[in-house]
Amino acid sequence: MNKENLLQIYASSFRQNWDLKALSEFGSGSTMTYADLARRIAATHLVFKECGVKRGDKIALMGKNSIPWVEVYMATLTYGAVIVPVLNDFNVQDAMHIINHSGSVVLFVNDSIFENMEFDKLPGIRAVMSLDRRTVLAERPSGQKLEKFLARLSEKMRRTYPHGFTASDVDYPEIDENTLAEINYTSGTTGFSKGVMLTLGNLGGNVRFGVASRLHYRGSRNVAFLPLAHAYGCAFDMLVPLAVGTHITLLGKLPTPKLLLKAFAEVKPNLIICVPLILEKIYRNKLRPVIEKPSIRRLLKVPGVNKMIYRKIRNQLIEALGGEFEEVIVGGAPLNHEVEEFLHRIGFPFTVGYGMTECGPLISYTPWRRFIPGSSGRTLPTMETRIADSDDPARVQGEICVRGENVMQGYFRNPEATEAAIDAEGWLHTGDMGTCSADGTIFIRGRYKTMILSANGQNIYPEEIEAKLNNMPYVAESLVVERGKHLVALVYPDYEAMDRDKVSTGSLEELMEQVRKNLNKLVAPYEQVDRIQLIANEFEKTPKRSIKRYLYNA
Repeated sequence: MNKENLLQIYASSFRQNWDLKALSEFGSGSTMTYADLARRIAATHLVFKECGVKRGDKIALMGKNSIPWVEVYMATLTYGAVIVPVLNDFNVQDAMHIINHSGSVVLFVNDSIFENMEFDKLPGIRAVMSLDRRTVLAERPSGQKLEKFLARLSEKMRRTYPHGFTASDVDYPEIDENTLAEINYTSGTTGFSKGVMLTLGNLGGNVRFGVASRLHYRGSRNVAFLPLAHAYGCAFDMLVPLAVGTHITLLGKLPTPKLLLKAFAEVKPNLIICVPLILEKIYRNKLRPVIEKPSIRRLLKVPGVNKMIYRKIRNQLIEALGGEFEEVIVGGAPLNHEVEEFLHRIGFPFTVGYGMTECGPLISYTPWRRFIPGSSGRTLPTMETRIADSDDPARVQGEICVRGENVMQGYFRNPEATEAAIDAEGWLHTGDMGTCSADGTIFIRGRYKTMILSANGQNIYPEEIEAKLNNMPYVAESLVVERGKHLVALVYPDYEAMDRDKVSTGSLEELMEQVRKNLNKLVAPYEQVDRIQLIANEFEKTPKRSIKRYLYNA
């Protein structure tokens, strides 16, 4: 596989695809060519220099998917600074913690998000830049120095590039691929945040695989609706497409099925990257009602006729998704077995990959024609897989461990977590249970780590929610578990506090409902607790007083 340096891949792509469309924002009419993107990156580099940003400095980026978001990310990468993407639906207090913990010196953010932040509590930030208006929202020291510079930015570009910025001016530094490029926080609350340190080589491993596999290609079309701040969307809806000359259409709004289908119909993407929730909603709302009609169920029992019906359903589904894609790649969370089985039965072109933020994210993938239902694809050529404590990895399940080009450098400022995740031989312990066939195909059987993957692919760390919940009135200890598609908090009440305050057990349910509402104000939307369930006895614990979580996950 071509080992061209990641930054040189982008320099080549921008020069070779100069006049092609690079980015559009769906519904806004905004479109940018690769030439436009390269010029904006060059202008942002001048802004970095004015702010005193040096190679290795951290740049925080928090906002919805947009052209300016992509500009800042790519400008940071090609400058040699470290990008710190923050999911825009993180609780503001948690986001501020991440920004401070990362040591970021500049923040790019949507105006509506910054309105709820306190600049005084971001002491390391020299300047806050608006993603909406390309203006300065705050700076240190005050005096509008940066604002005045921005007003002269066009003039500065003309002086720097007197003959105009051309393709020959695209020249990015040769930086060793072991250099830190991104810190991607897998969670967003104080005390449990883990910043995954991804190098240029980690990102490059994903990009080079995507290019070699022709997931995207010159002139292809893509609809980016997953959060670009998430490793999955970032790698395969942005980094790989920009490396080959794909036209990316950004969906900056909540990707409702109605909006997605409209975008697919207009853009006609050549590849669809999605989380299970999308296909599961289409199946449950559109397909299952059809196949469960008595008349259709009878016809599906007739050999030959059933194939015609399945073919018609498949063709209608393909057409609804734009009609011109090679395959749909599902990742970020397990795909519902019933949905997977049905899609395979009708011959729908989909495949399921496997990854995690710690691998930036890809670990395994197989093109849909060779995809084995129930699997998570084949381990990448640049990665190794082994099953811990298993003499027969194809039959005896154990923890899936991986190592290779994509494995992270470690967790930022958290050597203990790094040591727990990566052993002395370089194996990353994923926390997933499964088996692996001789050819490297991974079959995930379950998870024993505490992380919960929501249906839309977000990582949920229950300890973080519990830490907040345990500070609530009359909560002695708690455990957050997944029940179907819902988060349920198991709570052992603080009876001592209840006795002290003369609170009767009869009022507990009403009190806990108020606790739930207050808790949900402190967590991200995808971390919302749907129900609190009271338990009569303390949780069973290990000798170290840790709750035996596995006893409560069923």
